[in-house]
Amino acid sequence: MHPLTTIAYIGLGSNLVEPIKQVQDAIEEIKKLAHSHIINVSSLYLSKPMGPQDQDDYVNAVLALETKLAPLELLDALQSIENKAGRVRKENRWGARILDLDIILFGNEIINTERLIVPHYGMKTREFVLLPLAEIAADLMLPSSVAADRQSIKFLSQNIANNAMVKLTLS
Repeated sequence: MHPLTTIAYIGLGSNLVEPIKQVQDAIEEIKKLAHSHIINVSSLYLSKPMGPQDQDDYVNAVLALETKLAPLELLDALQSIENKAGRVRKENRWGARILDLDIILFGNEIINTERLIVPHYGMKTREFVLLPLAEIAADLMLPSSVAADRQSIKFLSQNIANNAMVKLTLS
């Protein structure tokens, strides 16, 4: 019996060592994941860092991945890609990084474990997540155990400041 497929949305970001290439390489690595295939990828965006401002701007994107992997299997696979790219996990949570891959949504699941929180805890306040996500899945509704908390990505993306975020055009 095959596990059901789920559509997961993955946030990608980098601001070190050729960030555009880091994000593009990560997309290529995600294409190789077992029992998974990418169904859509947003444009790349240039955004201001969330934390200390004495770091370079970030390149961000969001992709939709159809997968048969369980949430923690997907998390392990994404962390392996980060590690392969040279990611070093530091004390400074908001510091510069070579690659950051986050599970933003995993189907309609609500997950709250020590290792994984889905929907991603900061997604409603992060333009670099909402705007690329709206580009590929504007009609998506956030899962919530409370019906009144179910919001569309389109609504959230239309009600967030873009903080001078720029869509990149690549040749």
